[in-house]
Amino acid sequence: MTDPPSAFAQMLGYDLVDWREGFARYEMAISGKLGNREGIVHGGVHATLLDSAMGISGCWTGEADARAVALTLSLNVQYIGKPRGARLICDARMTGGGRSIFYAEATLSDDLGTLVAKGSGVFKRRRTPDATDGQ
Repeated sequence: MTDPPSAFAQMLGYDLVDWREGFARYEMAISGKLGNREGIVHGGVHATLLDSAMGISGCWTGEADARAVALTLSLNVQYIGKPRGARLICDARMTGGGRSIFYAEATLSDDLGTLVAKGSGVFKRRRTPDATDGQ
């Protein structure tokens, strides 16, 4: 089962590389266009990857014709270090919740194993039959 990337994901260049029940992984190449004034990856990119991965970690339906989307209700980000590698890797896990509200946690590292940031969030899940709805 796959999920089409949003226009925002396409613009920033991050890809969903693993997705299954309760888990999602996004990856993206680090480039100069993502830099802040100091020349390192902007913290907003970190927050975006954490938010996106956590949100989709709770949207696995396991059904080819069913799709769910998530709306972020609360997002917490802890910035820990700066990336030293060439790629960012974000792993997210759904940690609990019910039918419509779920909780998730994520880590953001580079391809050298440097921990860059951690996040947690609360999300509202909504099923939709339209594959373009809300994206």
